[in-house]
Amino acid sequence: MDHFLRKASFSSGSKSIVRIIAIGAASAGLLYLNNNPDSTTVKLSIPTILREHLAFQGHPSFVSSDHWQFGKFPLFLSRVDPALAGDVAKGAPVAVGDGGKPSCGCLGRDFIANAAAKIAPAVVNLSVQQDLNGFTTVRSMCSGTIIDADGTILTCAHGVVDSQGRQLTTKGKIDVTLQDGRTFEGTVVNSDLHSDIAIVKIKSKTPLPTAKLGSSSKLRPGDWVIAMGTPLSLQNTVTAGIVSCVDRKSSDLGLGGMRREYLQTDCAINAGNSGGPLVNIDGEIVGVNIMKVAAADGLSFSIPIDSVSKIIEHFKKSGRVIRPWLGLKMLDLNELIISQLKERDSKFPDVEKGILVPMVTPGSPADRAGFHPGDVVIEFDGKPVQSIKEIVEIMDDRIGKPLNVVVKRANNEVVKLTVIPEEANPDM
Repeated sequence: MDHFLRKASFSSGSKSIVRIIAIGAASAGLLYLNNNPDSTTVKLSIPTILREHLAFQGHPSFVSSDHWQFGKFPLFLSRVDPALAGDVAKGAPVAVGDGGKPSCGCLGRDFIANAAAKIAPAVVNLSVQQDLNGFTTVRSMCSGTIIDADGTILTCAHGVVDSQGRQLTTKGKIDVTLQDGRTFEGTVVNSDLHSDIAIVKIKSKTPLPTAKLGSSSKLRPGDWVIAMGTPLSLQNTVTAGIVSCVDRKSSDLGLGGMRREYLQTDCAINAGNSGGPLVNIDGEIVGVNIMKVAAADGLSFSIPIDSVSKIIEHFKKSGRVIRPWLGLKMLDLNELIISQLKERDSKFPDVEKGILVPMVTPGSPADRAGFHPGDVVIEFDGKPVQSIKEIVEIMDDRIGKPLNVVVKRANNEVVKLTVIPEEANPDM
């Protein structure tokens, strides 16, 4: 700002613009400067309360106009009065306070509120009543989101079902409450404890609000997200934060069994948030909130919506989630890991990418197919691969179907194998 004032040349009658710019900058206004050989354009975003103050000080034109000329300095407001919205020239900056995205690429002050408002009517509270010994009643709370007008609700499995061996049973009567106060009785139609995803259905004679599923693959660390639900029975609660990690592995969290990946955020998550939506700034579901680290703040985890969408497809197709199992422990390779492995063992194969197999489960499909510890998978089902995620996507639900695999071994030996996946044990 000081630099601008030193470089700019004003006539004695142009002191008012200096005052206006100084007030705007000091009062959280946004200043944009565009210099060219013929003229200098100043664009100033000024809060409504400041414009009202200036009008009180005897500058009524400052409020009612969107363009003023001070010598060679045309001045534009980036927020205009609603009555003048139709008169704004094409290409003029978007109003900062109107919830839109300003032309400078900044987010409006209402972006969180607007995103929350889009999805809030579809966010529900699920209260599960459990009768113990015929007389004691226990209620557990979780959250969910209506994702289909037929009453399909996406929520967490641990909130609505119990596991008895391989049998999943409903915890009890499920009361579903919408944001508008309507209540329904819900029924669990599908659940998968491994992923912690469940589908609950309600029936309504009147239209139900629904939420749109987004894409979690587009998320990056630092993106804004919103968590919604019913923490500690406080319905219609909204918290906000950022994405901390887009692919936090279950092994990082000390969770055994089959590999899972989570979105890590710093949104406030508490008991009752489970099953509620994680929302992007467009008001789309990008995850399902599942858990937090109890002894820490800002360490919350959600299931990516891309994974949830695949689980829903499995529910529709088979009524359950089918997971192929090979019996391989795998590790994604990169240049640094490869360099380190070659330093330790000069016989390590010459590869630029691939998936290392550190361990093969005895008696597993991979063991019977001839996999060895130290193999590097470079092709799977005829396609070059460089990540475990790609292998999982290729296998999908292909149980009992042969898959051709190419691996590289010590001294660059190339071996072709054929493996037949089995269905994973749900207790793993």
